[in-house]
Amino acid sequence: MTGPEADDVAERAAARVADIAGSTSSQLDDVARMLQVELAESIPELRGDRLMLDLLYASVESNVKVFFHRAQYGLALDAVEAPRPAVEYARRLAQREISSNALLRAYRLGQRRVLDWVAGELGAVEPDARVSFAALQLLQDAAFAYIDRVSEQVVEEYETERERWLANRSTIRSATLAALLAGEETDVAAGERVLGYRLRQGHLGLVLWVEEPAASAGPLQRLGHLVTAIGHEVGSDAAPLFVPQDHSLGWAWVPVQGGGSPDPDRLARVVREVGDDVRVAVGAVGAGLEGFRSTHRAALRAHQVAVVAADRAAQVTAYDDAGVRAAAVLAGDLPVARDLVASMVGDLARDDDTAARLRETLTVFLRENRSFVATAEKVHLHKNTVKYRVDKAVELRGRPIEDDRFDLELALVACRWLGAAVLV
Repeated sequence: MTGPEADDVAERAAARVADIAGSTSSQLDDVARMLQVELAESIPELRGDRLMLDLLYASVESNVKVFFHRAQYGLALDAVEAPRPAVEYARRLAQREISSNALLRAYRLGQRRVLDWVAGELGAVEPDARVSFAALQLLQDAAFAYIDRVSEQVVEEYETERERWLANRSTIRSATLAALLAGEETDVAAGERVLGYRLRQGHLGLVLWVEEPAASAGPLQRLGHLVTAIGHEVGSDAAPLFVPQDHSLGWAWVPVQGGGSPDPDRLARVVREVGDDVRVAVGAVGAGLEGFRSTHRAALRAHQVAVVAADRAAQVTAYDDAGVRAAAVLAGDLPVARDLVASMVGDLARDDDTAARLRETLTVFLRENRSFVATAEKVHLHKNTVKYRVDKAVELRGRPIEDDRFDLELALVACRWLGAAVLV
C-alpha cells in the first residue's frame, strides 16, 4: 500500500490513536487498578504491604496518564521526565531492599498489558483492520520509547537511593530485628545487646509516618522525637526502640509497665504537638519476646486501616479502639468490604455528612441494645432526635435493622474506619 491510500491510513491511524488516548482519561482509574493488581501479584515482596501497594498504584496511574497525554497530542517522548510518583516508588523499593528486577519487570509487564488493552479498544471501535494495525504500531513504538526513557531514569534513581540507604543503616541491627519478628530462634540476650533495647519487659508497638515528607524538614528526626515524647506520656522509664523503614516511616517499641492500653486522646495531643502531617498507629500492649512481636503486628494492622482511610484517618489509630480489629480484616480485602457495605447499608453508604451522622447514631443504637434513651445519653442528643435519625437510617438502608444484624454492624464498622474506600 503506497501513495495517497497509505497516507490516508496513516492519517486515520494517528487520529484513532488520539481518540483512544483521549478516552483513556475517563477510564484511567480502572486501567491503573487493573495494572496495579497484576503487577502486585508479580512482585511477591509487595503482598500485604499497603503503603507500597499504594505507591505502586500512584506510579502506575502517573505513568499511564503521562504516556496517553503525550500520545493524544503527538508530543515528543525524547524529553519526557519520569513522573514524581514513579520516582518515589523506585526510591522506596531501594529503601526496602526489593530488587531492581522487580522495578523493571513491572514496567515491562505494564507495557504489555496496556498494549493488550489498547488492542481490545481498537478492535471495538475501528472497523478498518489496516487503520487498527497502523494505530497499534504507532502506540507500540511510542510505548517502547516511553518505557525505554522512563525506566532508565527510575533505575538510576533506584541505584542512587540504594547506595545512600545502605550507607546509612545498620545491617546487623536490621537483620537481628527481622529475625526476632519472624519468630526465628534467637538468643534474647544477644538480641537485646544489638538492638540496645530490653525484650524481657512490656512493649507498646507503634508505626509512625509523615503524610507529606517532601514538604517537611527531617521527617525521621521528627518521628524519633515523637517516639520519645510518647514514651514520656505513657510513663516509660526506659529508652524506646525506633527503627526507620524509609525516609518518612518508622517502627517503634516503647517500654511500658502493666497491660493496659494508653489513652488514645492523650496520645493524640502529643502527636498534634509534632505536626498535623504526622500519623501514628498503635498496637496492643504485649509482654516479653512474644509481646514484642504481637504488639508490632497489631500496630501494622492499625496502620493498614489508617492508610486505607487516607485523609479520613485520625492522627492516632489504635488497634484496641472498638472496631479497628474488624476493620483491619476488611482492609485486607477491599472489594469484599465494598460489597458488604453496599449490600448491608444501601443508600446509607453515601459519602456525605448527613449519612455519616446517621451511621454513627445507628452504630451506637445497636451497641446500646436498641435503647433510644441509652443512645441519647451516649451521643448527647434528645431521645426524639435519636429516634428520627434511626428511622431515617432504616429508611435509607431499605430494610429493618433486624435483618442480618451482625453483617450490618460489620458494614458500619467498615464505613466508620475505612471511609471513602468503601463508601459511594
